[in-house]
Amino acid sequence: MKVKNEKEISNTKEILYFTFKNKKMIIGMCLFLFFLLLGVFGPYLTQYGPMDYAGPGYHPPSSEYWLGTTFFGQDVFSQLVHGLRSSFGVGLLGGTIATLIGLSVGFFAGYKGGVVDEILMMVTNVMMVIPTIALMIVFAAYLPYRGVTIQAVIIGCTAWPWTARAVRSQTFSLKQRNFVSLARITGVKTIKIISGEIAPNMLSYVFMVYILQFGGSILAAVTLDFIGLGPTMGISLGLMLENAVLWNAIQLGMWWWIIPPGLAITLIVGGLYFMNTGLDEIFNPKLREM
Repeated sequence: MKVKNEKEISNTKEILYFTFKNKKMIIGMCLFLFFLLLGVFGPYLTQYGPMDYAGPGYHPPSSEYWLGTTFFGQDVFSQLVHGLRSSFGVGLLGGTIATLIGLSVGFFAGYKGGVVDEILMMVTNVMMVIPTIALMIVFAAYLPYRGVTIQAVIIGCTAWPWTARAVRSQTFSLKQRNFVSLARITGVKTIKIISGEIAPNMLSYVFMVYILQFGGSILAAVTLDFIGLGPTMGISLGLMLENAVLWNAIQLGMWWWIIPPGLAITLIVGGLYFMNTGLDEIFNPKLREM
């Protein structure tokens, strides 16, 4: 037991060492944390609500209005920080739902095999064939009320198939290992084998999957918002872009209305991509920067 603990501590130290040495991971974490903190604490830095009248419309950035005002006199900075909260909320809930469904289907399909695998993969293949964005549009269009939570649930319930297929293939490989066979022979239940033997050996892979689902949920939410199927109340980064385009911000030269949300989305998703690439290099010894 002592030897095992020492080995785990050594592995943890090694991972932390390469984490803080990996430039892509550092860049990704800095970008992500910057916007996360801005979304959490930003609303306390402004005296206006996202939809409140703050001052004269069509006002460029100034000391009073850090990112200017919209066509209707709303404070763009206030909308941005509140929109970040909504976008991170969708990423967190939607990414979590999609990851959990994908992991559950992938683990059981890969471990059980046979009929169970065929049924689960048939459902997965059907979900992959159906255009996800079209399915989300149908669900969103017929809901009388659309909030951030409902939007995240819709995204999470339609974004899991690729995760399920990827986890299934990994589980197929792991279930042939001796430690899994030993657990099966000794009568350990399926759920305990998956949670205690297979899942821990895929922890790094699961973490990378979750990062991709998080970013994918944010982009899916932006897409729905941009085509007018976002939350019926409140504000988000996608709704900011939709309103800016709807009221001709580009033609009117109101760059401060459209660039901040677009840049924020780009940097958040880009940061998540850097984190995912960095984690791949950290957990794969062949890709590590020495």
